[in-house]
Amino acid sequence: MSPANTGDEEEFIEVPLVIIGTEDTPIYLANQFVVQHEQKEFIITFGQYSPPLLLGSPEEKREAAKRIPYVPIKVVARVGLTPERMEELIKVLQTNFRNYQAKQVS
Repeated sequence: MSPANTGDEEEFIEVPLVIIGTEDTPIYLANQFVVQHEQKEFIITFGQYSPPLLLGSPEEKREAAKRIPYVPIKVVARVGLTPERMEELIKVLQTNFRNYQAKQVS
């Protein structure tokens, strides 16, 4: 629930929050993450990379790998958070991960 201020500082009305559009939003695999922070915000960059395809003998693969200048990481999302929201995200992730682990043991 989110409080909606009616203009009178004393009165708040609870308005439900509903997440919409999840079925229209693509899900991307993210296997690389960068977290940056400033004084009042965190920026999380989610990236995706695929290792290069190297064929041939072990020696041919080594030589091919030496010729690769870099492996690109495609940014799939960037999210900015206040320190308070970052702390909330960490708690939600920890709780969900504990729940996931508990189900894996069963």
